[in-house]
Amino acid sequence: MAKKDELVERCKIGDTLAYKELYQRYSRAMYNTCLRILGNITEAEDVLQESFIEAFKNLASFEYRTSFGGWIKQICVNRSINQLKKRKIDWIDIDSTQIYNQPEEHSIDENAIQLKVESVKKAIMQLPDGYRTVLNLYLLEGYDHEEIAGILNVAESTTRSQYIRAKQKLLQILNKEHEQAGKIY
Repeated sequence: MAKKDELVERCKIGDTLAYKELYQRYSRAMYNTCLRILGNITEAEDVLQESFIEAFKNLASFEYRTSFGGWIKQICVNRSINQLKKRKIDWIDIDSTQIYNQPEEHSIDENAIQLKVESVKKAIMQLPDGYRTVLNLYLLEGYDHEEIAGILNVAESTTRSQYIRAKQKLLQILNKEHEQAGKIY
């Protein structure tokens, strides 16, 4: 049980300044979460606003089972996933593919690749929605495959295959970018 947050308690009694402060405290981090999942600035801004509206409407039922930050993050992740579902993502189940038996076109030594953060961020944004979503939830948001499967309402093997494919695709994008720049790692 998380300890009570003064700002949340002030919001619960209708203090409008507290709402503003609470939004300012969490909005940037939650926007970044939405953007990493959605890969679209406009959609991320919309989902962020909708998430805070939902949180503020339901604040009276907030019971400190987690921190407010954890609670709003879960709302943002769920709303981002729902927005992605509207795009009709093509989830690929690992059980129905031969991904482990396929030789890689180009052998890539992951340990030899040292990349700048901006290059990686740019490459992640180029990934298809399903790949980017699972990669972000797993690597950046810290969810495990079981949790991701529950959030996305897909099989755990599907999240694992999406993650594997996302890493492969990410490495392809990064290698191509560096080859074009004359910097082969």
